[in-house]
Amino acid sequence: MSRTRTRWRLGLTATALLVVSAVVPAPANAEDVTDYAITVDPAAKGAKIDDTMYGVFFEDINRAADGGLYAELVQNRSFEYSTADNRSYTPLTSWAVGGTATAVGDDGRLNARNRTYLSLGAGSSVTNSGYNTGIRVEDGKKYDFSVWARADQAGTLTVSLTDAGGVLAEARQVEVKGGWAKYRARFTATRSSTTGRLTVATDNSVALDMISLLPRDTYKGHGLRKDLASKIAALDPGFVRFPGGCLVNTGSMQDYSEASNWERKRSYQWKDTVGPVEQRATNSNFWGYNQSYGLGYYEYFQFSEDIGAMPLPVVPALVTGCGQNKAVVDEALLKRHVQDTLDLIEFANGPVTSEWGRKRAQMGHPKPFHLTHIEVGNEENLPNEFFARFTEFRTAIEAKYPDITIISNSGPDDSGSTFDTAWKLNRDADVDMVDEHYYNSTDWFLQNNDRYDSYDRNGPKVFLGEYASGGNTFKNALSEAAFMTGLERNADVVKLASYAPLLANEDAVQWRPDMIWFNNHASWGSASYEVQKLFMTNVGDRVVPTTATGTPSVSGPISGAVGLSTWATTAAYDDVKVTGADGTALLSDDFSGDAAQWTHTGGGSWTVEDGQYVQTDVAAENTMVSAGDPAWHDYDLHVKATKKSGREGFLVAFGVKDTGNYYWWNLGGWNNTLSAVEQATDGGKSTLVSKAGSIETGRAYDIDVKVRGRQVTLSLDGQEWGSFTDDKPAEPFRQIVTKDAKTGDLIVKVVNAQAAQARTTIDLGRTKVKSKAAVTTLAAAPDAVNSETATPVAPVRSTLTGVARKFTYTFPANSVTFLRIRKG
Repeated sequence: MSRTRTRWRLGLTATALLVVSAVVPAPANAEDVTDYAITVDPAAKGAKIDDTMYGVFFEDINRAADGGLYAELVQNRSFEYSTADNRSYTPLTSWAVGGTATAVGDDGRLNARNRTYLSLGAGSSVTNSGYNTGIRVEDGKKYDFSVWARADQAGTLTVSLTDAGGVLAEARQVEVKGGWAKYRARFTATRSSTTGRLTVATDNSVALDMISLLPRDTYKGHGLRKDLASKIAALDPGFVRFPGGCLVNTGSMQDYSEASNWERKRSYQWKDTVGPVEQRATNSNFWGYNQSYGLGYYEYFQFSEDIGAMPLPVVPALVTGCGQNKAVVDEALLKRHVQDTLDLIEFANGPVTSEWGRKRAQMGHPKPFHLTHIEVGNEENLPNEFFARFTEFRTAIEAKYPDITIISNSGPDDSGSTFDTAWKLNRDADVDMVDEHYYNSTDWFLQNNDRYDSYDRNGPKVFLGEYASGGNTFKNALSEAAFMTGLERNADVVKLASYAPLLANEDAVQWRPDMIWFNNHASWGSASYEVQKLFMTNVGDRVVPTTATGTPSVSGPISGAVGLSTWATTAAYDDVKVTGADGTALLSDDFSGDAAQWTHTGGGSWTVEDGQYVQTDVAAENTMVSAGDPAWHDYDLHVKATKKSGREGFLVAFGVKDTGNYYWWNLGGWNNTLSAVEQATDGGKSTLVSKAGSIETGRAYDIDVKVRGRQVTLSLDGQEWGSFTDDKPAEPFRQIVTKDAKTGDLIVKVVNAQAAQARTTIDLGRTKVKSKAAVTTLAAAPDAVNSETATPVAPVRSTLTGVARKFTYTFPANSVTFLRIRKG
């Protein structure tokens, strides 16, 4: 069923084939121009693009929920912060006490799931510091205060909003008496502030819990922060994937109950997150903080509905990932999770007469949410164990809800043994859809535009659930845009795609890059946000099949110095030798003296000990030291390495240009479960080849790397481990054309990710067109980054005149351009 669009609809006149050819580029100079030709043939018909092609993935990472999309202004409102969440946390984190206040966990609590409350002595107060710099209020806006309180003797709570400059709103008094009850008050801010504090004072002893301050002005009145929700809505996403990510497949699979001893480090389980907020569970967030579940499954479904997007929940498959990599062996627990998933579908779609449909109606939504897709599991690195459990979920869902599309996955990487095994299992079982994830370098995205050209058209469809290049510069966004033209070209295979992560609080970042950044008072879209918005709001309905010759380029041999590194591990290196292809000794170091030949560019602590070069900081990540000439090529590298302690193995680098550009052989990475060759380009990494395997502590390994031209052969203890050839061109000029079925308009989408302008002849053949076209352009310096105060990457709209059946247009250097051409 096609959803109603508000997006800018562009398309192509009767079926067309686009052929792009590159002619000899002009000589490089200050006004460098490369020439291309685009030809449209009205005889071909391409793949249909679903309305849900592009969407967003929301995970509570980078404090995306509490302190982010969830509009609650009070941090740790229910005193549930714990060392289980973060070693620095206590139940009074974010609270300043005046007088006597004690966090209590006895049977006098509000309810069993709200394990801790505050006992506040007579004449005492507590003050909350909010998020970032404080509680943000706007002059004239209304704010709703609420608190659950219990008092044996009648008392008065005085609630005030202030900052260092004084009063922000008239104080309110609340009379409290008797057992637990909810009390409310409303503030109207008398001036604006981003450093506000909320104080609750009492004249008598009182128990407090769930102290809340919410702005009245939220997105569609549904409790979400308006500017963030509006930015997501402006993308016009076709779907919202939620809640994870690593939140889904990490931690305990037990529930939050007395039977589990109130387990805090759990996977995200939907039943914990619905019902009255004061009765919802609390949980330790995988990313190192607490998640209150004030933003839960009901709010997720509601938000999806509010922005016209398809909800796409992800449930645990009882195989942990994200470095944990364990399969839960508990048949009763598995059956419980399978039933929970069936109950989730009923919660979303069931009639009000059903158990879970009635609970949805009680929360305020009697009509169903029209759930059509559900994903089981996320990035499991144990494909056989995962698929055995996935099959049980699939069987149960298909038996009761045969119309639901059930999504599997292919592990955490774009290639390798886990990926291959997972895809074979999915393909052999004829699953509906497979979720692929990868975070790679800009070069990888420019090199792999054709990734899905060769996928089986009759096999499982692809959901590209998480992808991004390694940064937030415009260069990153350009490479992603180039890759997206390949996604659209293969819209018959790639049915869904979402950049990730979506949100990042600038003061609480666990992952980079991110699409939308924010603090407590402002939000801004990254360069990638602008690219995603341009593609999402200008999808079209049908692809025009395209062929293209590439930009002429010459690729020399892999060249660079050599390096040693560790990751959360201590290791010792010895007998480093680099020999040229002709036998010339380029480097030899047995560390019998000092380490003067080596330059330390990473973290950690290196020292020469007993004739070995040792990295001694077990917690440090990326401790790179390098030696040699960046111009070296065609050489053999030998290293002897011994792991001393820690979580992983060791890293041996080659082709080292600088701190952001190199190759390294990561032996015993990913918590000592996998070895892989990774290529770093401008700080972003891509995996070139990988195999399962681990490194033993205390054992000396002989490592050999042979570099010849663009080919590399790797040997471990005298046995060839693997090889690769890095010779795929990073094509900077990419294009796609789509058709609007309703209007017949053209969308010509061109990415020019190079310093040269792209002077392009566009031949529309016999197609009659209007002489004016609408143009939207993103153009900026490659290193441009959007921030709170400056947005150099922003769309510019203009009108192109002189459009005809054949015309010339010069696409700016480093640009993404959409031409809207109306039929004549």
